[in-house]
Amino acid sequence: MVNILVIGSGAREHAIVRSFSRSKKKKKIYCLASNNNPGISGICNELKIDNIDDPKTVQEYAKKHKIDFAIIGPENPLASGIADSLWEINVGVVGPKKDLAQIETSKSFTRNLLVEYKIPGCPKFKTFESMSGVKEFLILLGDNYVVKYDGLAGGKGVKVAGDHLHSHDEALIYCEELIKKGGNFLIERKLIGEEFSLMSFCDGENLSHMPAVQDHKRAYEGDIGPNTGGMGTYSDSDHKLPFLEDSHIKLAQKINEQTAKALKQKFGEGYKGILYGGFIATNSGVQLIEYNARFGDPEAMNVLSILETDFIEVCKSIISGELNDLDIIFKNLATVCKYAVPDGYPDKPVKGNQIDVSNVKDKDILYHASVELESEKLIQMGSRAVAIVGHGESIWEAEQIAEENISKVQGPLFHRKDIGTTELIQKKINHMISIK
Repeated sequence: MVNILVIGSGAREHAIVRSFSRSKKKKKIYCLASNNNPGISGICNELKIDNIDDPKTVQEYAKKHKIDFAIIGPENPLASGIADSLWEINVGVVGPKKDLAQIETSKSFTRNLLVEYKIPGCPKFKTFESMSGVKEFLILLGDNYVVKYDGLAGGKGVKVAGDHLHSHDEALIYCEELIKKGGNFLIERKLIGEEFSLMSFCDGENLSHMPAVQDHKRAYEGDIGPNTGGMGTYSDSDHKLPFLEDSHIKLAQKINEQTAKALKQKFGEGYKGILYGGFIATNSGVQLIEYNARFGDPEAMNVLSILETDFIEVCKSIISGELNDLDIIFKNLATVCKYAVPDGYPDKPVKGNQIDVSNVKDKDILYHASVELESEKLIQMGSRAVAIVGHGESIWEAEQIAEENISKVQGPLFHRKDIGTTELIQKKINHMISIK
């Protein structure tokens, strides 16, 4: 019997719990949660709502249930040192310790790491703690700049020239706002190209790479509107993406490998968990946009739903440092994930409304996110509500399934109809051709 603890309670964690449940091994799955996710509670032996960012709380829960290993879903518990606290009581963790999690929690740490260890993919950048030198650096970059808050901001701390900031004056106002909030920030050269996610299992020494995925952060069709936590994602049956060359994937994998090696050299211990690189293919090769220290959401749903290898075995091999002894296999299927989100999301989302998923007959493709069950009714809590993942021999087939089923979810919700469509993907291909 293996006792597993999952920390977090969104759709990503629903995908994690579902992957564990498919294992033929004897197991008990426990979840420490911030909301009563009915998709998770329907699978777990126990879901307990508590402070998932408090090391003492998590330690005590792990001791009580004799947890063998834990996996951390969201970024905030990583930033709070939850992995450190569990290792202290000899509970192995899929998720890096606090120092190593800086790869996500501090953008300046990541940029400086790439420079220090001569890792490719780092654009021109500068970090700021005051307004001193900001104007001059903006003049140097001209119209091609990005302002990034140096910390966790739920995927919403980045403002891009031309999209969110339309002049140096607007950029200076945003920088001043960040300073007033007590935050440091970076300004980087804006990168032109197509973004993709490349996640790798990492055992502190060895890496095993997952299929490449493209995420869509913008709220509205045509990739416009405010940034969100992610409106949907897709991956191809060959585990590549139609607009990428093999060299793009190989370089992204190499950057992940070199970063993991650099972290071990810097801290004297290895990174154990999911190393998630957010990359962009440009006319001068692959550049790193940012790192996350855990599974992406929605990307976790794409990759875990096609993972053939027992996920318990994968996690055990990460913790024991024996990833190289395990052959990790993903099915050769394309995936398309689409999120249904509350009207008004992300800036002024409606909340407290009932939604109905009863018309989605195949519950294995449905993932619950920011929802709770109240008196047998599914209530949306104000963030992304539910996701559907379609599978197929082609992206087109997977998109048809995802679109058909997400359209059956009823309530004050909307979704992006264009994610995974042939038209949108052709735009991406044309874009890459145009910048060569």
